[in-house]
Amino acid sequence: MAKILLIEDERVLAEMYENKFDEAGYETDLVFSAEDALEYLKTKKPDLILLDILLPKENGIGFLGKLKEIAGTSQIPVVGLSNFDDPETKKKAFQLGVKEYLIKTQYTPQELLAKIKKYLE
Repeated sequence: MAKILLIEDERVLAEMYENKFDEAGYETDLVFSAEDALEYLKTKKPDLILLDILLPKENGIGFLGKLKEIAGTSQIPVVGLSNFDDPETKKKAFQLGVKEYLIKTQYTPQELLAKIKKYLE
């Protein structure tokens, strides 16, 4: 069973995505900050990271920069998911290795699931 790490500070949204992914047969782990995600990745390796770009304290861009410092994470695909539609932020996210940068309001949970399936198969 493929495992998704969802980094999302909005709990209701995170739980909605978790339910959708679990229904589709994926194991979903939730963390609510970049700091918690970095701790998580020291001991666990998901098959995909779904990353909110706007997070409290350290944002998703900062997380991407630190992700490279954790052994065994370089091959994990990261998909950015945000309502922050800023060209410079998108550019920086792609430079730091995100596979896609999706705008939350443009995708239903089912459409998001369809987008990320290709990274989980």
